[in-house]
Amino acid sequence: MALSYPDDCRYADSHEYAKPEGDLVRVGISAFAVDQLGDIVFVELPDVGSSLSQGASFGSVESVKAVEDVIAPISGTVEARNEAVLASPEELQNDPYGEGWLLLVRPSDPAQLDALMDASTYAGKVDGH
Repeated sequence: MALSYPDDCRYADSHEYAKPEGDLVRVGISAFAVDQLGDIVFVELPDVGSSLSQGASFGSVESVKAVEDVIAPISGTVEARNEAVLASPEELQNDPYGEGWLLLVRPSDPAQLDALMDASTYAGKVDGH
């Protein structure tokens, strides 16, 4: 099955995506990252109100194979976190861009989105890995 990378998202080298939604940005991990991790058993996320710094770890995703830090694709404040993924980490595997999102962030510098890769650039990078 080919992995998908929606065009309405921007992607970081560390395999997180940022999807602008009005004044907020939805953050999660890409289908490639989910595919590499395998069966996800635990997700750790920051509390609402936490500050994120672009390029810094904000949580982790644990699979049967590994524990991976999740890196903030942009700086900002956590407005919401996906409690469903915390309760059922498999949501992340089933639908990383939909039900499996991680955080809603209010960006402190929306221009940071422009520095992230678009879908075709990201797909070229990971599909050629």
